[in-house]
Amino acid sequence: MELYEVIRRRRMVRAFDPRPVPGAVLERILLAGLRAPSAGNTQGWELLLLEGPEQTDRYWDVCLPPPRREAFPWPGLLHAPVLVIPLADPAAYLRRYAEPDKARSRLGESADRWPVPYWLVDTSFLAMSILLAAVDEGLGGLFFGLFEREGAVMREFGVPADLRPIGTIALGFPAPHGPSRSLQRGRRPLGEVVHRGGW
Repeated sequence: MELYEVIRRRRMVRAFDPRPVPGAVLERILLAGLRAPSAGNTQGWELLLLEGPEQTDRYWDVCLPPPRREAFPWPGLLHAPVLVIPLADPAAYLRRYAEPDKARSRLGESADRWPVPYWLVDTSFLAMSILLAAVDEGLGGLFFGLFEREGAVMREFGVPADLRPIGTIALGFPAPHGPSRSLQRGRRPLGEVVHRGGW
């Protein structure tokens, strides 16, 4: 698929067919994520990969216990055969920017020295690369937040405390579902978003 077509077709999919994603397809998608840019080529990210009902059900039991599922507006989301949790590693950026070629920036001294937390930016790039690669492979994807369940999910899967999840990506073959109400907002036109030469 051409890049612009992939971008045009990318949508957040909220219902999935439970059939598994072929291993080779999933590997290509994850490898595409690893091609995301990162400050200083730090690559300060990790991926928690949950495949199949045994693993994904554990996730949903923590995030959306059965009593809460009856009122959940997107029950087809729970059929996603793959969940990927991208995790940012702030300490990796401090180590990288303490190295001789980056030390002059003084960004390696403290996370507070970073005006923008690039570990979150770069891990977000990785997430978007995964979502675009999924479209290219004929799959659907959804990025959603962990919010108040973040700590519980991290404990359930033994994730080291120094890593920071940015959310969860559901992947799989799309199943029919109605469009998101958010789509009614439409896309902002280019002329409204781009401020050429200044504001």
